Amino acid sequence: MWNRSTRGIHHLGGAVDPESNQKKRRTMLQYLSDYFYDVEFLRGYFFQNEMVKVHQKNRSFAYLGETYGPNNAGAFFILKQGGAVKFRDKEWIRPDKYGHFSQEFWNFSEVPVEAVDASDCAINYEGLENLHLLKELQSLSLQRCPHVDDWCLSRLYPLADSLQELSLAGCPRISERGLGCLYHLQNLRWLDISDLPSVSNPGLTQILVEEMLPNCNVVGVNLAEGLKIGPEEQPRDTDRPVPA
Repeated sequence: MWNRSTRGIHHLGGAVDPESNQKKRRTMLQYLSDYFYDVEFLRGYFFQNEMVKVHQKNRSFAYLGETYGPNNAGAFFILKQGGAVKFRDKEWIRPDKYGHFSQEFWNFSEVPVEAVDASDCAINYEGLENLHLLKELQSLSLQRCPHVDDWCLSRLYPLADSLQELSLAGCPRISERGLGCLYHLQNLRWLDISDLPSVSNPGLTQILVEEMLPNCNVVGVNLAEGLKIGPEEQPRDTDRPVPA
């Protein structure tokens, strides 16, 4: 039957009354108003939930090493983060867009992981402990990792004997102080420090890092553009007369 007051066809498909929809909206708005009356509180609530998820993602998987070997435990952590791993003489293993990945790597318990691509992953200080399981890791990419900060770089020292390539490009929380912690990675041969917004003077920082790691090719900074000279350091034109 057609009911003009509600503009719905009853008994045919169960049409919803528009007034009922509006009442539900008002109820939901009232609920949000009662519980999230302060925008800052709402932002803090979502931030806290996000931090809980990050903490959960960075839990230790060292216990898996007892059964499957340390390389598999470390690889599993990276793959669960959405990163990729490469075992020696094997193809890269990467998750698909749904987060699924091949379980074949469990058969590589005796094969060392030689490269890790953790770009854009939510890895943080606690999660880096899982990389300590990879005793023969040679290449590590932490590009654009939002939670990698100066403290994280201080935790890379257990990889000093094997690590040769490291990319920190695009990490927003890394500063000059953190880069100074890389002095113990004397086996590094390639380091990318491009696009680090927390580094105030990229050109000077690259020079200092190159002195700190003399055998490493440090890339990512255009020295011509990266060196910043303050007003007091600007060269004076000696040909121009000094005003009295």
